Amino acid sequence: MVKKENTELEIKINQLKKKRDAVILVHNYQLPEVQDIADYRGDSLELSRVAAKTDAKVIVFCGVYFMAETASILSPEKLVIMPDIHAGCPMANMLNAQELIKLKQKHPNAAVVGYVNTSAEVKAELDYCCTSTNAVAVVNALKDKEEIIFVPDKYLADYVSKKTGRKLITWNGFCPTHIRILPEDVKREKKFHPFAKIMVHPECLSSVVAMADAVLSTSQMAKFAKESEAKEFIVGTESGLIYRLKQDNPAKEFYPASERAVCPNMKRTTQEKVLWALEELKEEVKVPDQIRIRAKKAIDRMLEII
Repeated sequence: MVKKENTELEIKINQLKKKRDAVILVHNYQLPEVQDIADYRGDSLELSRVAAKTDAKVIVFCGVYFMAETASILSPEKLVIMPDIHAGCPMANMLNAQELIKLKQKHPNAAVVGYVNTSAEVKAELDYCCTSTNAVAVVNALKDKEEIIFVPDKYLADYVSKKTGRKLITWNGFCPTHIRILPEDVKREKKFHPFAKIMVHPECLSSVVAMADAVLSTSQMAKFAKESEAKEFIVGTESGLIYRLKQDNPAKEFYPASERAVCPNMKRTTQEKVLWALEELKEEVKVPDQIRIRAKKAIDRMLEII
Protein backbone atom coordinates (compact mmCIF):
# COMPACT_ATOMS: atom_id res chain seq x y z
CA MET A 1 0.00 0.00 0.00
CA VAL A 2 1.21 3.52 -0.82
CA LYS A 3 1.62 5.60 2.32
CA LYS A 4 -0.33 8.83 2.11
CA GLU A 5 1.39 12.19 2.58
CA ASN A 6 1.28 13.56 6.11
CA THR A 7 -1.06 16.51 6.60
CA GLU A 8 0.13 19.78 8.14
CA LEU A 9 -1.53 18.72 11.41
CA GLU A 10 0.25 15.35 11.39
CA ILE A 11 3.60 17.04 10.74
CA LYS A 12 3.01 19.35 13.76
CA ILE A 13 2.07 16.37 15.94
CA ASN A 14 5.22 14.47 14.90
CA GLN A 15 7.45 17.49 15.61
CA LEU A 16 5.90 18.11 19.01
CA LYS A 17 6.02 14.40 19.85
CA LYS A 18 9.81 14.41 19.39
CA LYS A 19 10.17 17.61 21.39
CA ARG A 20 8.13 16.20 24.29
CA ASP A 21 9.78 12.74 24.13
CA ALA A 22 6.28 11.28 23.76
CA VAL A 23 4.78 8.09 22.36
CA ILE A 24 1.24 7.93 20.95
CA LEU A 25 -0.69 4.77 21.84
CA VAL A 26 -3.95 4.22 19.95
CA HIS A 27 -6.67 1.67 20.61
CA ASN A 28 -8.01 -0.36 17.67
CA TYR A 29 -11.43 1.35 17.94
CA GLN A 30 -10.17 4.92 17.44
CA LEU A 31 -10.99 7.11 14.42
CA PRO A 32 -8.89 6.42 11.28
CA GLU A 33 -7.24 9.85 11.56
CA VAL A 34 -6.03 8.96 15.07
CA GLN A 35 -4.87 5.48 14.04
CA ASP A 36 -2.84 7.19 11.30
CA ILE A 37 -0.66 9.03 13.86
CA ALA A 38 -0.14 6.04 16.18
CA ASP A 39 3.27 4.81 17.21
CA TYR A 40 1.50 1.66 18.39
CA ARG A 41 -1.99 0.31 17.81
CA GLY A 42 -3.53 -2.49 19.83
CA ASP A 43 -5.98 -3.55 22.51
CA SER A 44 -5.94 -2.01 25.98
CA LEU A 45 -3.50 -4.38 27.66
CA GLU A 46 -1.14 -4.57 24.66
CA LEU A 47 -0.88 -0.79 24.74
CA SER A 48 -0.32 -0.62 28.50
CA ARG A 49 2.50 -3.15 28.19
CA VAL A 50 4.05 -1.02 25.43
CA ALA A 51 3.70 1.96 27.79
CA ALA A 52 5.59 0.08 30.50
CA LYS A 53 8.44 -0.85 28.13
CA THR A 54 8.90 2.42 26.27
CA ASP A 55 11.68 4.86 27.15
CA ALA A 56 9.44 7.81 26.28
CA LYS A 57 8.74 10.24 29.13
CA VAL A 58 5.21 11.06 27.96
CA ILE A 59 2.46 8.61 26.99
CA VAL A 60 -0.42 10.00 24.93
CA PHE A 61 -3.17 7.40 25.38
CA CYS A 62 -5.88 7.52 22.72
CA GLY A 63 -8.57 5.29 24.15
CA VAL A 64 -10.89 5.44 27.15
CA TYR A 65 -10.16 6.37 30.75
CA PHE A 66 -9.61 2.93 32.31
CA MET A 67 -6.94 2.22 29.66
CA ALA A 68 -4.96 5.33 30.56
CA GLU A 69 -5.33 4.35 34.23
CA THR A 70 -3.90 0.90 33.46
CA ALA A 71 -0.93 2.55 31.72
CA SER A 72 -0.42 4.74 34.81
CA ILE A 73 -0.59 1.66 37.08
CA LEU A 74 2.16 -0.04 35.06
CA SER A 75 4.22 3.13 34.42
CA PRO A 76 3.92 5.39 37.48
CA GLU A 77 7.10 7.28 36.62
CA LYS A 78 5.78 8.41 33.23
CA LEU A 79 3.41 11.26 32.41
CA VAL A 80 0.24 9.63 31.03
CA ILE A 81 -2.08 12.06 29.26
CA MET A 82 -5.41 11.69 27.47
CA PRO A 83 -6.42 13.93 24.55
CA ASP A 84 -10.03 13.72 25.83
CA ILE A 85 -10.33 13.04 29.56
CA HIS A 86 -14.12 12.60 29.19
CA ALA A 87 -13.78 9.48 27.04
CA GLY A 88 -15.10 6.93 29.52
CA CYS A 89 -16.23 3.31 29.40
CA PRO A 90 -19.90 2.65 30.28
CA MET A 91 -19.11 -0.95 31.24
CA ALA A 92 -16.33 0.13 33.62
CA ASN A 93 -18.78 2.58 35.20
CA MET A 94 -21.31 -0.20 35.91
CA LEU A 95 -19.29 -1.44 38.91
CA ASN A 96 -17.61 0.57 41.65
CA ALA A 97 -15.28 -0.57 44.44
CA GLN A 98 -17.96 -0.41 47.16
CA GLU A 99 -20.27 -2.68 45.16
CA LEU A 100 -17.47 -5.17 44.59
CA ILE A 101 -16.54 -5.14 48.30
CA LYS A 102 -20.16 -6.02 49.17
CA LEU A 103 -20.13 -8.88 46.63
CA LYS A 104 -16.87 -10.16 48.13
CA GLN A 105 -18.39 -10.06 51.61
CA LYS A 106 -21.22 -12.33 50.39
CA HIS A 107 -18.67 -14.80 49.00
CA PRO A 108 -15.65 -14.52 51.34
CA ASN A 109 -13.87 -17.62 49.98
CA ALA A 110 -14.20 -16.72 46.30
CA ALA A 111 -11.28 -15.76 44.08
CA VAL A 112 -12.04 -12.41 42.45
CA VAL A 113 -11.34 -12.03 38.73
CA GLY A 114 -12.00 -8.72 37.01
CA TYR A 115 -11.94 -7.64 33.42
CA VAL A 116 -9.39 -4.97 32.51
CA ASN A 117 -12.44 -2.81 31.61
CA THR A 118 -12.72 -1.59 35.21
CA SER A 119 -11.58 1.42 37.22
CA ALA A 120 -8.30 1.42 39.14
CA GLU A 121 -10.30 1.37 42.40
CA VAL A 122 -12.05 -1.84 41.31
CA LYS A 123 -8.75 -3.39 40.16
CA ALA A 124 -7.39 -2.74 43.66
CA GLU A 125 -10.10 -5.09 45.00
CA LEU A 126 -9.32 -7.93 42.57
CA ASP A 127 -7.21 -11.02 43.04
CA TYR A 128 -6.64 -11.33 39.29
CA CYS A 129 -7.16 -9.04 36.34
CA CYS A 130 -7.97 -10.49 32.91
CA THR A 131 -8.54 -9.43 29.32
CA SER A 132 -10.80 -10.82 26.62
CA THR A 133 -7.67 -12.53 25.24
CA ASN A 134 -6.77 -14.41 28.41
CA ALA A 135 -9.96 -14.61 30.56
CA VAL A 136 -10.36 -18.35 29.87
CA ALA A 137 -6.71 -19.04 30.78
CA VAL A 138 -7.00 -17.05 34.03
CA VAL A 139 -10.12 -18.92 35.17
CA ASN A 140 -8.61 -22.27 34.13
CA ALA A 141 -5.59 -21.47 36.33
CA LEU A 142 -7.88 -21.24 39.39
CA LYS A 143 -8.81 -24.94 39.50
CA ASP A 144 -8.27 -25.12 43.27
CA LYS A 145 -10.80 -22.33 43.94
CA GLU A 146 -14.34 -23.52 44.69
CA GLU A 147 -15.90 -20.14 43.94
CA ILE A 148 -14.92 -17.47 41.42
CA ILE A 149 -16.37 -13.99 41.19
CA PHE A 150 -16.09 -12.63 37.64
CA VAL A 151 -16.87 -8.94 37.02
CA PRO A 152 -18.21 -6.79 35.42
CA ASP A 153 -19.19 -8.17 31.99
CA LYS A 154 -21.91 -10.83 32.16
CA TYR A 155 -21.46 -11.78 28.49
CA LEU A 156 -17.71 -12.34 28.76
CA ALA A 157 -18.46 -14.28 31.97
CA ASP A 158 -20.97 -16.46 30.11
CA TYR A 159 -18.41 -17.19 27.38
CA VAL A 160 -15.71 -18.02 29.96
CA SER A 161 -18.11 -20.20 31.93
CA LYS A 162 -18.97 -22.24 28.81
CA LYS A 163 -15.30 -22.58 27.84
CA THR A 164 -14.08 -23.60 31.30
CA GLY A 165 -17.09 -25.49 32.64
CA ARG A 166 -16.99 -23.28 35.76
CA LYS A 167 -20.06 -21.67 37.31
CA LEU A 168 -19.11 -18.05 37.95
CA ILE A 169 -20.56 -15.45 40.32
CA THR A 170 -21.23 -12.57 37.95
CA TRP A 171 -22.23 -8.91 37.82
CA ASN A 172 -24.87 -7.37 35.57
CA GLY A 173 -22.42 -5.34 33.49
CA PHE A 174 -22.15 -5.19 29.70
CA CYS A 175 -20.80 -3.19 26.77
CA PRO A 176 -23.60 -1.06 25.24
CA THR A 177 -21.80 -1.08 21.87
CA HIS A 178 -21.32 -4.83 21.56
CA ILE A 179 -24.88 -5.69 22.58
CA ARG A 180 -26.13 -3.66 19.61
CA ILE A 181 -24.90 -6.50 17.39
CA LEU A 182 -27.90 -8.85 17.04
CA PRO A 183 -28.16 -12.40 15.64
CA GLU A 184 -30.31 -11.11 12.77
CA ASP A 185 -27.48 -8.70 11.82
CA VAL A 186 -25.04 -11.60 11.54
CA LYS A 187 -27.58 -13.70 9.59
CA ARG A 188 -28.15 -10.84 7.16
CA GLU A 189 -24.42 -10.33 6.53
CA LYS A 190 -23.90 -14.07 6.13
CA LYS A 191 -26.68 -14.14 3.54
CA PHE A 192 -24.92 -11.40 1.56
CA HIS A 193 -21.46 -12.91 2.08
CA PRO A 194 -21.92 -16.69 2.38
CA PHE A 195 -18.19 -17.50 2.26
CA ALA A 196 -17.17 -14.96 4.92
CA LYS A 197 -15.74 -16.10 8.24
CA ILE A 198 -17.63 -14.75 11.23
CA MET A 199 -15.39 -13.41 14.00
CA VAL A 200 -16.96 -11.83 17.07
CA HIS A 201 -15.85 -10.35 20.38
CA PRO A 202 -16.81 -12.21 23.57
CA GLU A 203 -18.52 -9.03 24.85
CA CYS A 204 -21.28 -9.76 22.31
CA LEU A 205 -24.62 -11.35 23.20
CA SER A 206 -24.36 -15.10 23.85
CA SER A 207 -26.65 -15.74 20.85
CA VAL A 208 -24.19 -13.87 18.59
CA VAL A 209 -21.14 -15.62 20.09
CA ALA A 210 -22.82 -18.97 19.30
CA MET A 211 -22.88 -18.05 15.58
CA ALA A 212 -19.17 -17.26 15.31
CA ASP A 213 -16.44 -19.18 13.52
CA ALA A 214 -14.00 -17.55 15.97
CA VAL A 215 -14.52 -15.65 19.25
CA LEU A 216 -11.61 -13.25 19.63
CA SER A 217 -10.28 -10.07 21.22
CA THR A 218 -9.41 -7.24 18.82
CA SER A 219 -5.71 -8.15 18.79
CA GLN A 220 -6.63 -11.79 18.10
CA MET A 221 -8.95 -10.67 15.27
CA ALA A 222 -6.07 -8.79 13.64
CA LYS A 223 -3.92 -11.95 13.84
CA PHE A 224 -6.72 -14.29 12.71
CA ALA A 225 -7.56 -12.13 9.66
CA LYS A 226 -3.90 -12.03 8.62
CA GLU A 227 -3.28 -15.77 9.02
CA SER A 228 -6.60 -17.10 7.69
CA GLU A 229 -6.92 -18.27 4.11
CA ALA A 230 -10.41 -16.73 3.99
CA LYS A 231 -10.82 -13.64 1.81
CA GLU A 232 -13.94 -12.25 3.51
CA PHE A 233 -14.81 -11.63 7.16
CA ILE A 234 -17.89 -10.52 9.07
CA VAL A 235 -16.58 -8.51 12.03
CA GLY A 236 -18.60 -8.57 15.24
CA THR A 237 -17.01 -5.81 17.26
CA GLU A 238 -16.76 -2.00 17.36
CA SER A 239 -16.53 -0.76 13.79
CA GLY A 240 -13.23 1.10 14.26
CA LEU A 241 -11.29 -2.15 14.01
CA ILE A 242 -12.22 -2.54 10.34
CA TYR A 243 -9.93 0.35 9.34
CA ARG A 244 -6.92 -1.49 10.78
CA LEU A 245 -8.01 -4.86 9.36
CA LYS A 246 -8.32 -3.35 5.88
CA GLN A 247 -4.95 -1.61 6.15
CA ASP A 248 -3.23 -4.80 7.27
CA ASN A 249 -5.00 -6.98 4.67
CA PRO A 250 -5.71 -4.90 1.53
CA ALA A 251 -6.58 -7.98 -0.56
CA LYS A 252 -9.31 -9.09 1.89
CA GLU A 253 -12.81 -7.76 2.56
CA PHE A 254 -14.27 -6.92 5.98
CA TYR A 255 -17.95 -6.30 6.72
CA PRO A 256 -19.25 -4.91 10.02
CA ALA A 257 -21.78 -7.27 11.59
CA SER A 258 -23.74 -4.14 12.50
CA GLU A 259 -23.35 -0.51 11.45
CA ARG A 260 -24.71 0.38 14.91
CA ALA A 261 -21.66 -1.01 16.73
CA VAL A 262 -20.00 2.37 17.26
CA CYS A 263 -18.62 3.46 20.64
CA PRO A 264 -19.14 7.23 20.97
CA ASN A 265 -16.46 7.47 23.67
CA MET A 266 -13.86 5.88 21.40
CA LYS A 267 -14.65 8.48 18.74
CA ARG A 268 -14.11 11.51 20.99
CA THR A 269 -10.38 11.71 20.30
CA THR A 270 -9.26 13.64 17.21
CA GLN A 271 -5.92 14.74 15.75
CA GLU A 272 -6.59 18.29 17.01
CA LYS A 273 -7.06 17.01 20.56
CA VAL A 274 -3.83 14.99 20.32
CA LEU A 275 -1.99 18.16 19.24
CA TRP A 276 -3.49 20.17 22.12
CA ALA A 277 -2.59 17.39 24.59
CA LEU A 278 1.05 17.50 23.42
CA GLU A 279 1.16 21.30 23.48
CA GLU A 280 -0.22 21.61 27.01
CA LEU A 281 0.76 18.16 28.38
CA LYS A 282 -2.83 17.67 29.54
CA GLU A 283 -4.98 15.95 30.77
CA GLU A 284 -2.88 13.83 33.12
CA VAL A 285 -4.17 10.47 34.37
CA LYS A 286 -2.44 9.50 37.62
CA VAL A 287 -3.44 6.64 39.91
CA PRO A 288 -2.61 7.32 43.60
CA ASP A 289 -0.03 4.91 45.06
CA GLN A 290 -2.34 3.39 47.68
CA ILE A 291 -4.65 2.22 44.85
CA ARG A 292 -1.96 1.68 42.20
CA ILE A 293 0.12 -0.80 44.22
CA ARG A 294 -2.91 -2.99 45.01
CA ALA A 295 -4.25 -2.79 41.45
CA LYS A 296 -0.83 -3.70 40.03
CA LYS A 297 -0.82 -6.94 42.06
CA ALA A 298 -3.95 -8.13 40.22
CA ILE A 299 -2.37 -7.27 36.84
CA ASP A 300 0.96 -8.91 37.78
CA ARG A 301 -0.82 -12.11 38.86
CA MET A 302 -2.53 -12.22 35.46
CA LEU A 303 0.78 -11.71 33.65
CA GLU A 304 2.28 -14.65 35.57
CA ILE A 305 -0.41 -16.91 34.11
CA ILE A 306 -0.09 -15.88 30.46
